[in-house]
Amino acid sequence: MTEPVFRFAPSPNGDLHLGHALSAILNHDAAVREGGRFLVRIEDIDGERSRPEFVDRILEDLAWLGLAHEEPVRRQSEHLADYTAALEKLEDLGLLYPSFASRAEIARAVAEAEAASGTPAPRDPDGATLYPGIDRLLGPAEVDARLRAGEPHAMRIRMDAAALMAGSLDWEEAGDLAPAGRVPADPLAWGDVVLARKDAPASYHVAVVVDDALQGVTDVIRGADLFHATSIHRLLQQLLGLPAPRYRHHRLVLGPDGRKLSKSKGSSSLRGLRQAGATPADVRRRLGLGPPPPGAMARPQRNRYS
Repeated sequence: MTEPVFRFAPSPNGDLHLGHALSAILNHDAAVREGGRFLVRIEDIDGERSRPEFVDRILEDLAWLGLAHEEPVRRQSEHLADYTAALEKLEDLGLLYPSFASRAEIARAVAEAEAASGTPAPRDPDGATLYPGIDRLLGPAEVDARLRAGEPHAMRIRMDAAALMAGSLDWEEAGDLAPAGRVPADPLAWGDVVLARKDAPASYHVAVVVDDALQGVTDVIRGADLFHATSIHRLLQQLLGLPAPRYRHHRLVLGPDGRKLSKSKGSSSLRGLRQAGATPADVRRRLGLGPPPPGAMARPQRNRYS
């Protein structure tokens, strides 16, 4: 039987808040209960937003919560070649194309299409307008010339071709927010998503499926805001020949305004709670969670993956 492997994968662009604590605790406690492994991964592939000082602060917060994890911690910035290899495989399949359009140009194209049709532009599951595909119309000669000129661009996936190649997809959902069982994936709902850009050599979607596969992650417990993105992840796993973990999407922790907590707003940061005198038990109670499973602190941690 495969050993269960769980992970918590924060980005070092701010302090952890209660929403992160919920996800980290759920993963840690599930690993303890199932006799599995608990990994921490630092998702610092976005060099513009990631800050080294927050890595130490994240690890301090996890230690304060009593969430022991394996060492060393994998940092995405140290494994860029893994993501490049995945993107090259997708490119070899003929599924990627360069997109030179700026945000302003895309917004203008969407507005013009809406005005011409008299109907709102289609939107993805997160509510953003779908990319209108304007760079798909560029001829090979123009694309080559613009690339040779060093023009900034993103790499997008031809979602219609990718979905056709991957075939029918679904994933195993544990049942927190949807009935337990198989959930059909709908990657077409996302349109031609960006998989790489100048300031990030791979998107979250690419990095997360590659990391989960390389680290042997069997169970992904994460927030409900990523439920629909699982369709993209299943698509990439199928195209890249990667295993599909089991998924469990948990409730989000909301602020007084009813919105998801945000690092940028310092929403209920664990550091702030700790400085105000809160204890790890207080955090668990505030999240509606019980005490740690028996033996949690005594679990040996193995040095297996970086």
